[in-house]
Amino acid sequence: MRKEEKPNLLLHVCCAPCSPYVVELLSKEFHVTAYFYDPNIHPEEEYRFRLEEMKKMCAGMGLGIIEAEYDPDRWFQLVEGHEKDPEKGERCGICFRMRLEQAAKFAGENGFSAFATALSVSPHKDAKAINRIGREIGNAHGVVFLEADFKKKNGFKISVEKGRELGLKRQDYCGCVFSA
Repeated sequence: MRKEEKPNLLLHVCCAPCSPYVVELLSKEFHVTAYFYDPNIHPEEEYRFRLEEMKKMCAGMGLGIIEAEYDPDRWFQLVEGHEKDPEKGERCGICFRMRLEQAAKFAGENGFSAFATALSVSPHKDAKAINRIGREIGNAHGVVFLEADFKKKNGFKISVEKGRELGLKRQDYCGCVFSA
């Protein structure tokens, strides 16, 4: 009997330490490809460091990774006027929308069955807002968004432990220059 092929899932990832648990969990049901699109990360040296850590994690987990364009100018334009917003405020919603929009577009154009994001594993991120935005964007692009709150069931704690096991450096801010 032939084993069923898993559907392809594009997983938007933001940093390596937050991703191992999400990748392991989703890999049970999907063939996962990481998608690194994070123009919110500043300075550029930090962006490059996080990208290299993500590549290291993906190599260690046998996971493919796609690096999207680093476009911080567009990000700054979108969040203009929201520099003083608190964490989980409007600026975060704008940032989620920008990144998920790009992931949905790529997923749709490249034959992925669905897309998701590892963002909700962070205790600093609003999973309800992420899921609402992802669902809206998925519907607009005709691509299924896999809704989740990956921090549940100790997801964040497990990711921290797995990141340590993989030798990944954890950052002390989300990447946004205004949250540093």
